[in-house]
Amino acid sequence: MSANNNHIQPCAHRADVQVRLSDGRVFCGPAGTRLEVFIRKAFSAQAIPTVAALVNGRLAELSEPLIADVDVEPISMATEDGIRIYQRALTLLLDVVARELFQARITIDHSLTFGGLFCRVLNRAPFSEAEIAQIEARMRALVAEDVPIVRETMRMEQALANAQAQGDDAQVLLLKQSARKEVRVHVLRSVKHYFLGRMLVASTGYLKQFVVRTYPPGFLLQFPSRHRPTALEPIKHSPKITAVFREYGQWLNLLGVPDTGSLNLALKASRAREIVLVAEALHAQKIAEIAATIVAQRDRVRLITIAGPSSSGKTTFARRLTIQLLANGLRPFPLSLDDYFVSREETPRDENGQYDYENLHALDLGLFNQHLVALINGERVRLPHYNFETGDREVGHTVRLSSNHVLLIEGIHGLNPNLVPQVPPERIFRIYVSALTQLKLDRLNRVATSDTRLVRRIVRDARARGYTAGQTIARWESVRRGEDRNIFPYQEQADVMFNSALVYELAVLKPLAEPLLRQVEPGTAEYVEARRLLAFLEWFYPCDAALVPEDSIIREFIGGSVVADFVPHL
Repeated sequence: MSANNNHIQPCAHRADVQVRLSDGRVFCGPAGTRLEVFIRKAFSAQAIPTVAALVNGRLAELSEPLIADVDVEPISMATEDGIRIYQRALTLLLDVVARELFQARITIDHSLTFGGLFCRVLNRAPFSEAEIAQIEARMRALVAEDVPIVRETMRMEQALANAQAQGDDAQVLLLKQSARKEVRVHVLRSVKHYFLGRMLVASTGYLKQFVVRTYPPGFLLQFPSRHRPTALEPIKHSPKITAVFREYGQWLNLLGVPDTGSLNLALKASRAREIVLVAEALHAQKIAEIAATIVAQRDRVRLITIAGPSSSGKTTFARRLTIQLLANGLRPFPLSLDDYFVSREETPRDENGQYDYENLHALDLGLFNQHLVALINGERVRLPHYNFETGDREVGHTVRLSSNHVLLIEGIHGLNPNLVPQVPPERIFRIYVSALTQLKLDRLNRVATSDTRLVRRIVRDARARGYTAGQTIARWESVRRGEDRNIFPYQEQADVMFNSALVYELAVLKPLAEPLLRQVEPGTAEYVEARRLLAFLEWFYPCDAALVPEDSIIREFIGGSVVADFVPHL
């Protein structure tokens, strides 16, 4: 059929642009209007602030001028990207105020469990309570002024000169290692800084929810979580998690690699083998200490529970601990929680009507505790075996443990006291495992623990499960929700914590993860996250995986683990 030309005619050049929102509404305005203006018009009554948007599938700042028709999906503070953008801008505001009031430079060490960041001031005494109050008051004054946060593209030599002038030595080192010709920085009241992720809010007026408080030996910058984006959580002290972060910081200083730039220099200087061996020795030392602690309490402890979030290395840790306990004269017996699932039809369902296997009550707690008590008392027990094909329990083998045995359970509910209510608490030794890194790109850009775990999982899922990076990223939000419900609330109840982070691991994972991330399809929801992770990994030099020992935690993800199939003889 030939085209009908009767409806085609010359027209005047349009001076406006259309913004088509994901809810079906369409707005128009003059070309060159900032995205922020459209968002405020469309979502003026929205309780949760919008801080950025997907523009034709690309993450964009609200300060971006629109010169063509676009499809727009708002990004609010209830999303992972939204809360990152808010956090980065708040960090810049804090840095600017600390400079203006006290000519001080601050550094971000690690996240806090109640939503926020642990910070320190560099090259001077810690801020007093009065100084912290001044900092918060000045930050709030700048929020009230709604000062613009401007994005600027600088040539690399300009960016280096700027970082040197501001005394940002770690950023200077990192930028010198980059092959980029130019870099985007954000400017607030003459302070210019590069931020990983490169997206910030359009002005300080968006940063209404925060507090700054003393938190020895430093201070905290608190902001909302994506789960409660309009309120702040009560401040809670987590001494065990904090101690692990500080210990890891000491390990980094021992290795001489407090930041990514220093790590890259070490790898370039052929120190990779040294870095790997010392990092692994620190892990081995910690596992030996935990085993010794358990052995010293062998008359009391009959049950070891191990819990931790996804891709924390729980499986390899449990097997290495088992080996160490055997070397100390104890005989661990691993008991699988999976074998105590209720029948599939009795499994609780989540908010979407799907079977919720992460729910504590997906387990037959009565039978599980009955067997635990009997095994601890040296009785003969016929264990169940769960058939995942049929969704029912079957009869397993019969066991009886000696006084020299200790039960070992690994699973997401390991720290939940409701898992084992019939076992006396003094008979239990609880261990929390996670990759709690304190490695930083520079003083304001930290390596998030969740990013390390996600990169681990992407590599492991592709190798062992045949999942694409896009599929792993798509599942990640559900995984994180399960961790927030079932793991993180109980982490401080652990008797000891094991930090599975290894300073060199992202250098090993980089060449394995990058090809997987590049295969994520443009236009998909997962593409934005894949691009963010690629930009993050770009700052790391690669490290040869052949240097990784066969019993390393990292082998659980890259393959070749010598302990993968280890099961102790009963």
